[in-house]
Amino acid sequence: MKQILLAVLLAGASLGVFAHEGFIDSDVQGPSAGGFKGPASGVASVAQVKTLRDDAWVVLDGNIIRQVGHELYEFKDATGTIYVDIDDKRWMGQSISPGDKVRLEGEVDKDWNSVEIDVKSVRVLK
Repeated sequence: MKQILLAVLLAGASLGVFAHEGFIDSDVQGPSAGGFKGPASGVASVAQVKTLRDDAWVVLDGNIIRQVGHELYEFKDATGTIYVDIDDKRWMGQSISPGDKVRLEGEVDKDWNSVEIDVKSVRVLK
């Protein structure tokens, strides 16, 4: 019993040292913590995306040309069109028209007879 208590106390003390030495930054929490601010990995075309495996991460540049259902939109680039599923929370207060060029980031969602993108990020390009 004493060995277990000693092990728990040492583990707690070690964690406190890591937090104090900067190994665990308790002040940084949530999505506002920041991240990489450099060029995105290769931007794919709609034609390329249609050949990728399910759940592949993709980045697309083009235009959202129309809404086809609740949270379902048609996206177009120079190589074709594809449906994209954009949850309401992903818009982040942005208003986008068909004339606005956007960058979408998300995952390929392949069904046995369809391909669409589950969008995780929408950003207007300037």
